[in-house]
This record gives sequence, C-alpha cells and structure tokens, in this order.
Amino acid sequence: MTSNTAEKGTVLVTGASRGLGRALAGLYAAAGCRVIACMRQGGDVPLDVADPASIAALGERLEGEPIDIVINNAAVRGDTGGLESLETDDFLEVMRINALAPLLLARALRPNLRAGGRKVLVNISSRAGSLAEGTLDDEDGDYAYRCSKAALNMATVKLAQDFRRDGIAVISLHPGWVRTDMGGEEAAVDVAESAAGLKALIDATTLAESGSFRAYDGRTVAW
Repeated sequence: MTSNTAEKGTVLVTGASRGLGRALAGLYAAAGCRVIACMRQGGDVPLDVADPASIAALGERLEGEPIDIVINNAAVRGDTGGLESLETDDFLEVMRINALAPLLLARALRPNLRAGGRKVLVNISSRAGSLAEGTLDDEDGDYAYRCSKAALNMATVKLAQDFRRDGIAVISLHPGWVRTDMGGEEAAVDVAESAAGLKALIDATTLAESGSFRAYDGRTVAW
C-alpha cells in the first residue's frame, strides 16, 4: 500500500497484512503518507520478522531511503494454557518475534529514521507485559506473550536512551484488547478505534515522550 504523496512522510508498518497493522497502514495512506506495508507474503516489501536474514535484507533494500515513522506491530501470542502447557520452542518463537525482531528492525532501520523528518520508532506492546498492571484484571495463562511484551518494554527504554542522540523518539503503545484474530471476537475495543487512538499518539510524539508507555486512549501505562 503506497501513496504517491511521499512529501507527507513515509511510514513503515510491520505485520500489515491484517488486523491492527492493516488498519494503521490504511489510516496513514488515507492521510497522504507513503506507506511501506511489510508482511510475509505480498505487500510493498516482503518481511518475515522471525528471520534475522529477512530483517537484514529489508535494511539493505531500503538503504538510503528516509523513513519518518517505523511501527513494530508484527507479533504472535503463542500458547495460552499456562505453566503446565508451556513448551520451549513455542516460548522462544514468541520471544524471537515479539521482543528480538523489533530490536533487529530498530538497528536495521536506524539510518532511515535518522534521515527522516519525524524520527519516531513505535513498539506496539501490551498492558499484559506491564509488571505493575498486567495481571490486575487478566488471568490468562500466556506466559510467553507476557514475558515477550515485558522484554519489548525494556527494549523501548533502552532504545530511547540510545536513539536520543539521533533525535529519534522511541515509545511503547498498548492498543487495548482489540477485536482482531489475536484478540478474538470477545475483545472490548474495535480495531478502527484502537488504530485511530494509536495514530493520534504517534503523530503527537516528540522527544519529550520518548521512553514512555501509553494506551491507545492516551492513558499512561505503568511499567
């Protein structure tokens, strides 16, 4: 999905084939931005976030192209059965996709963000990864997902420190419990509502907000 009005900025979205990623890509395209929609099959640029070689190839393909906003949205949930059903391979796969891939993408696309005008890196996290709030009203047994999002939040804080010298803001955002393939039909938040709230936060982000963790409705989420 690519707009011809690149002067309004370039936005790269991972996991753009469906759900929240597709909604965010659509909103930015409608706003007149050039959107680089990354997904495993189809899209503007093929990307398998589970494969470090694919991430490196993305950086090589986009070498020299300014990018204003990078949205690390691609994620998986993994097993939800609790400690008894936890399996090593599933746990490591969730960590690889949800926590490691955003770091590798941040490294690969740092020069592109440095060359961009807006300079914003977004990690789509989850309140489920908050040590303070993640289990207050949520007893799901998804150990891997929770651990991966907690790790992603730490990645946000570290990247915010490292990227500040480049003028790049790095934030974690909680999209809410969204009605998507991952969230399920019982989820409380419509995907369009979540995407609109996230876009508003992203568009208002400056270095002053770097290293923060907020929900789609603007509320600050405790780490």
